[in-house]
Amino acid sequence: MEVFKKCGYGIFYFLALGVSIYAILFVTVDWVGSEYLKEKFSLTPLAMYLHMVGGSIALTIGAFQLNSRLRAKSIKLHRALGKVYVTAVLLSGSAGLYLATNSMGGIVAHFGFGTMAVLWLFTVSMAFVQIKKGNVNAHRYWMIINYSLTCSAITLRLYLPSFPWLFNVDFITSYIAISWVAWVPNVLVAQLYLLKTKRVNYAV
Repeated sequence: MEVFKKCGYGIFYFLALGVSIYAILFVTVDWVGSEYLKEKFSLTPLAMYLHMVGGSIALTIGAFQLNSRLRAKSIKLHRALGKVYVTAVLLSGSAGLYLATNSMGGIVAHFGFGTMAVLWLFTVSMAFVQIKKGNVNAHRYWMIINYSLTCSAITLRLYLPSFPWLFNVDFITSYIAISWVAWVPNVLVAQLYLLKTKRVNYAV
């Protein structure tokens, strides 16, 4: 069982780092990324830059922030990285909310990505408020929910190429579905985990 657990962590860290590297390369290397994203970047460069760089920083840092062993080794480092994480999410989430209003797929996709951005901003704010109050359990609860939303960067990129093939639909139809599917199941899984570990009562 321990071997499978370690393999799962390894795969997750690999995906998180891979998506983060892709985001950084997208804003620094001309030939990386789709034509649609490049066009969007040219129209809203600041928002795209903040969203992708901030998101990649949050995705990478968050993967290690939730590791209890690493956290126990240096609480000072955990706090310092936590401040960077919160800043990254606030910048990326605000930019993401703006970008959601101009996403492909019409109003359904706008609401899908927009709702995700609002929840991303709300949950990180709740996590910050709770740790300032000294409520570690509530802080951890909101951070787990928040990071499940951060991980939509991974699920979205896994679904984009697979949805049209699996469900035999065109790209736009799959993109509309992904605007919700990329993050709703993540939050549900996080909530089930919190229920299982009896952390839901610590939300506030």
